[in-house]
Amino acid sequence: MNLTFVKNIFKRLIPNQLKSRIVSRIENRKQSNYLIQLKSKIIKFYENKINRTSEEEEVFNYLISNPIAVFPYDFQEKYNKSDIEVLKDFSNELHYVLHDNKKLYFKRSYTIAKIKSLYHGLLLDQDPNSPHLYLTKDFNLNGKDVIADIGAAEGNFSLSNIEKVKKIYLFECDSEWIEALEATFSPWKEKVVICNKFVSNIDNKDSITLDTFIKEYDDITFLKVDIEGEEANFLKGAHNFLNSLKQFKMAICTYHKQEDLAEFMQLLKTYNLEVQPSNRYMIFYHDHTIQAPYLRRGLLRAQKKILNNE
Repeated sequence: MNLTFVKNIFKRLIPNQLKSRIVSRIENRKQSNYLIQLKSKIIKFYENKINRTSEEEEVFNYLISNPIAVFPYDFQEKYNKSDIEVLKDFSNELHYVLHDNKKLYFKRSYTIAKIKSLYHGLLLDQDPNSPHLYLTKDFNLNGKDVIADIGAAEGNFSLSNIEKVKKIYLFECDSEWIEALEATFSPWKEKVVICNKFVSNIDNKDSITLDTFIKEYDDITFLKVDIEGEEANFLKGAHNFLNSLKQFKMAICTYHKQEDLAEFMQLLKTYNLEVQPSNRYMIFYHDHTIQAPYLRRGLLRAQKKILNNE
């Protein structure tokens, strides 16, 4: 290969690489400063608050001696990214981890480092002490349940429960996840339906409302809803389902926006659902509009019970 040609390539590439590194360092520094300032604001707010609750006190004490975290609790120390083993399936060239002794596949474009980081977050999400925990001893699944996993992503929740339930509908709008979901749930094809659509308040080629979906599939008894802050629009498109005379349970995330918890509780009560927020708090600092009181409940557990004489 011509040496001059090679040198010219490097002259073009090196400046771009350096620019990328500089931009990355600047962004990392900005994020670090943002988190330091946010932690200071939260500590000051609760330091001056009269009659802190025991849950607020727990977070306050954690922040005094630890860096800010989405889950401001000691349970996160149980999990280490370096302990996560990422394997490769050479039959499809996809990477996976063993989740509850079952293969959980990831996007083809994800690096091993990114998979470890994502899976580490999933372990924190569903720790028994997590404010993001979907199921509890008293809010659980049985063999007759049909799950609608709305915002499935990699599908860890459904994979954990695939053998406990009758059927699962996986809703995921990111097409790159579909290949991974198909690989993950291939052993259970007969009880899994994958829908590559966003569940919202409109029907078009990319989106579908729950009310439209249940016209064909009306057997859903459990909904897990985590759709990056679009939960309010999901509820707008689920009026007929919520208003129906059928028993169901729903775990819907409330941490993306400060007002979601109060608004969802008020709305769901109008449909005669029993509602209960999850325990403990999250600090969702990814929302840069976050403001006092800063702490957010991870999710809301709701259920409708129909009496036999109704």
